[in-house]
This record gives sequence, structure tokens and C-alpha cells, in this order.
Amino acid sequence: MVFKGRVPTGKHFIEYAEGYPDSGNLVTSRILWLRGLEPGVNLGGKVDTHDRYIYIHGTQCEERIGEPMSAGCILLRNADIVELYDLVRVGDLVWIAD
Repeated sequence: MVFKGRVPTGKHFIEYAEGYPDSGNLVTSRILWLRGLEPGVNLGGKVDTHDRYIYIHGTQCEERIGEPMSAGCILLRNADIVELYDLVRVGDLVWIAD
């Protein structure tokens, strides 16, 4: 399933033309919408993770996992985001490290 504005479109990513949208990266499978905890780093103002719609989500470009393809989101293989989504609850802390 492809999401647009966090709403399911009702379409599978193979139903979209190659390269849609312009970035070539669709939000697929599941969305974990993140909320930062560090003021000035990822909470508040122009850096606010939640207000900037930063997610952990699936992608149709699984072969490119690990390459920069996003303006802040963390991309996972669809099977991996489905598994992670089933493990976490609203309010769980997520530690992201490089």
C-alpha cells in the first residue's frame, strides 16, 4: 500500500508510474511517525521531527536501502517495517544511531 499524507491511497506501488513521485521514493507498507525529544535538535522550531513529518517507513526502492533518498525519513524494507510496526506501541522510545 502507498500512503500520501499518511492516508492509504488504495494502490500498490507497482500501480504507479516509474519515478513517481519526483523523488522516486514512495511511502509504503507502514508509517512510524517520529517525535523528537531534544529541543533545538529534533524538537521545536524548524528542526521539529514531528512537524516535518519525519517517519520510519517502507519504500518501493528496497535495493537502494542505505543510500540517501530522503529529506529525513528512515527507509526500511517493507517486510522489516511491518515487523517493526508490530513490535512498537505509541509512546515507545526509538533510538536511532548511525
